[in-house]
Amino acid sequence: MHRSDPYEASVTADGRYRLLVESIDDYAIYMLDPQGNVANWNAGAQRFKGYTPQEIIGQNFSRFYTDKDRFAGAPQRNLSIAAKQGRFEEEGWRVRKDGTTFWANVVIDRILDEQGNLVGFAKITRDLTERKQRDDALRASEEQFRLLVKSVTDYAIYMLDPEGHVASWNAGAGRIKGFEESEILGRHFSEFYTEEERAAGEPERNLEIARKAGTVEREGWRVRKDKSRFWAHVVIDAIRNDKGELVGFAKVTRDISERRKAQEELEAAREALFQAQKMEAIGQLTGGIAHDFNNLLMAVLGSLEIVSKRLPPDPKITPFIENAVQGAQRGAALTQRMLAFARRQDLQMGAVDVSDTVRGMGEILDRALGPSILVSTRLPADLPHAKTDKAQLESALLNLAVNARDAMPAGGPLLISADYRTLAATSANRLRAGGYVVLSVADRGEGMDEETLARATEPFFTTKGVGKGTGLGLSMVHGLAEQSGGRLLMSSQPGLGTTAELWLPVSAEDMPKQPIEWEKPADHVFVPKRILVVDDDPLVLMNTVALSEELGHEVLEAMSGTEALGVLRAEPVDIVITDYAMPRMTGGELAQAIARDWPNVRVIVATGYAEIPDDYQVDLSRLSKPFRLHDLKEAIEGVLRT
Repeated sequence: MHRSDPYEASVTADGRYRLLVESIDDYAIYMLDPQGNVANWNAGAQRFKGYTPQEIIGQNFSRFYTDKDRFAGAPQRNLSIAAKQGRFEEEGWRVRKDGTTFWANVVIDRILDEQGNLVGFAKITRDLTERKQRDDALRASEEQFRLLVKSVTDYAIYMLDPEGHVASWNAGAGRIKGFEESEILGRHFSEFYTEEERAAGEPERNLEIARKAGTVEREGWRVRKDKSRFWAHVVIDAIRNDKGELVGFAKVTRDISERRKAQEELEAAREALFQAQKMEAIGQLTGGIAHDFNNLLMAVLGSLEIVSKRLPPDPKITPFIENAVQGAQRGAALTQRMLAFARRQDLQMGAVDVSDTVRGMGEILDRALGPSILVSTRLPADLPHAKTDKAQLESALLNLAVNARDAMPAGGPLLISADYRTLAATSANRLRAGGYVVLSVADRGEGMDEETLARATEPFFTTKGVGKGTGLGLSMVHGLAEQSGGRLLMSSQPGLGTTAELWLPVSAEDMPKQPIEWEKPADHVFVPKRILVVDDDPLVLMNTVALSEELGHEVLEAMSGTEALGVLRAEPVDIVITDYAMPRMTGGELAQAIARDWPNVRVIVATGYAEIPDDYQVDLSRLSKPFRLHDLKEAIEGVLRT
């Protein structure tokens, strides 16, 4: 039987190992002698480093190192470590034959013979350039994101661990919340919530929603380090690893306090505009109704007065006529309040000393309010004059005081004060820039909720019982303020009382220091005049004609401005009494035509409200509707004196 030769078997094994090493091309595997010279070379080494075996065998391996490493003695140090410790491993830059570099993983193992003597080194090198490029790119990207997040100042962007503790902190978080990174890392994010929300478990609830749904978005109050609050928009996103395990939360917070403030101001402006438009619409409707009602009352009052004069006194008839007159007069007072709300009352505008006006009403207020209301005043002596109608201001103050009394059925304090205020710019309440005298009436009564307060100045709106008020008191005050160029502003809370502020513009005029003494007109002999009455309402026309004739004048009539001009061309006329609100030609336009073509004819304009524009180039005498016989007589005598 043939036996194999042991030496031959050994050689065959060595040959196989040689073939294995020399055929590997993903690794450079070669031997170094104890001095570091290359002793053999495989295919992988040739592919990585570019040298053929003939070029590199016998050369020192230091040529694979960079100049910097060779100068620092790295090749010899690495061999020394391998010789002493048996192994050396590192990653670093290595140099190819063509001078290019690649990133290598290097392992150097010492080789000892059977007696333990160093006979060389085994060196294995792998080209990891692509991996390093990927790692460097990833690292650079992560650094860019880190710098990006750290540098953002408009948003607080930071990480929370799964329990909600702060794990990172950026510049925006520091700016918005006031904490330095060293102060906040490791603390629970619930510190940013209000005490009310912490007590209600809001922080934990938000984390739980984000944990289950992946994200949660909220707006609400948050707290800074100094305990001040800001309105925040917050997003919390759950962060999971490749296995789907929760590793924390990303939290983004933005301070939107300014945006919220701007939104609130916009909403307030919209609400103010809506209220203004609503009140304007109601005013147009109310004014129109009051104007027509005035004409009806004009006919009723005039007719009743003529009847009462032409009938002999009769106890069976006269009391009912007087009762009808009183009812019509109450209706006239009602229309005046409606016209006040609609800003169409005829005001006698002037410079009014508000402090003196309030003091002068002390006795009237005491009688009207009763002993249970304790009235106190705070009226500066140097208050500038307000531009308004004094009589209407007195009526407005009385209305406000009576409203305050009704809000305090058990009695209580009532403060009437006045002061001077200025506005640098037009306010949200449409008050123009300038100076104002502000008359305030403050009670401690029942107060009003927001819904009631919003409707308080609407005509006929009242919270009083049936028959206890017309609902026109505050409407009249509102109209006076608007027509004077100011505003009625009210604030109230249920159970805490109400404050009404009547803002009136400061007058450019000075109040007269002394009352003007008017001379009593001299007695004169009555001379009947030829009067032309013009009105498109036949009821009012008939009534005015009858009253004028009752005064002893000769009366002509016309139902339009055009018809009146025709009468003037045909007949001599001393006085024209005309309605203002007529179709096609208004009373103002008729007065202009008369002033131009018949300058000696006197004109009286009868109107229920202050609707005559200021651009008419004539001085118009006015007669307020509804008027009675003595009012008409005074108006006629007045134009005859001019």
